[in-house]
Amino acid sequence: MKIRLGIFDSGIGGFSVLNSLLSTRTDVEVIYLADVARNPYGEKDSKEIRNIAIQISNWFKKKDLDALLIACNTTNACALDLLQKTLKIPCFDLITSVSRTIKSNSIGVLATSATVKSSFYKNIINKIRPDIKVFQQSCPEFVSEIERISIDYKKINYLVDIYLGPLLKNNISELILGCSHYPLIYQILREKISLDIEIIDPSIALTNNLNKFFYPSNKFDKCIKYDNVEFFATGKIDEFSIKVTNWLKINKKITLVNLRREA
Repeated sequence: MKIRLGIFDSGIGGFSVLNSLLSTRTDVEVIYLADVARNPYGEKDSKEIRNIAIQISNWFKKKDLDALLIACNTTNACALDLLQKTLKIPCFDLITSVSRTIKSNSIGVLATSATVKSSFYKNIINKIRPDIKVFQQSCPEFVSEIERISIDYKKINYLVDIYLGPLLKNNISELILGCSHYPLIYQILREKISLDIEIIDPSIALTNNLNKFFYPSNKFDKCIKYDNVEFFATGKIDEFSIKVTNWLKINKKITLVNLRREA
């Protein structure tokens, strides 16, 4: 029997969560929702994010899910409570999941402006371990650049230098990629950071939490397959289809949805 899961993000960032999930199990059906019409979320205020979260949760209500995977850190930081209250199913989120895996006393967090402003990462980490120093850095331009069909790697490298600088000055031991888009530029980040600093992808911790809750019913064959994944987007479906092909190396139907009308 397959587990029916929802994954949502403002765009392609949730691919990091999707791949993490599908690299560990095949007994799932996934509904992937990308709110590309309002991407990026990271520079919106908390009130707008919470209003969007209500629309998203109302839409997912009709999908008969067993659980929701929140692949958007910004929504996670600003509206986790709303999603849990509205859907009344297990909601697995990135921030809570990764906060329990911290091993050192000095942590850097790269995130969107909205996530940094909420201090959700800092608050939840310090709630578990008050002794940890958490240094946050907002990255307002990352998502827009990563979402481009043709990425300007020169621009990305320039931004990485700017955003990493303040964190590295604080002698961090671990770096959390506090936006699901950021693992998509992992190699660029890795080349800029000493190997002594561990780079943490929260999607792995989220997947581990899910797998503890829904124990895999079959052995994984080490080949990621997207056969049981449906993709939905709130706009620019032709462009999103190209991104799905570019990043996931597949051709899939993209269904257009209007969250305001259908929720």
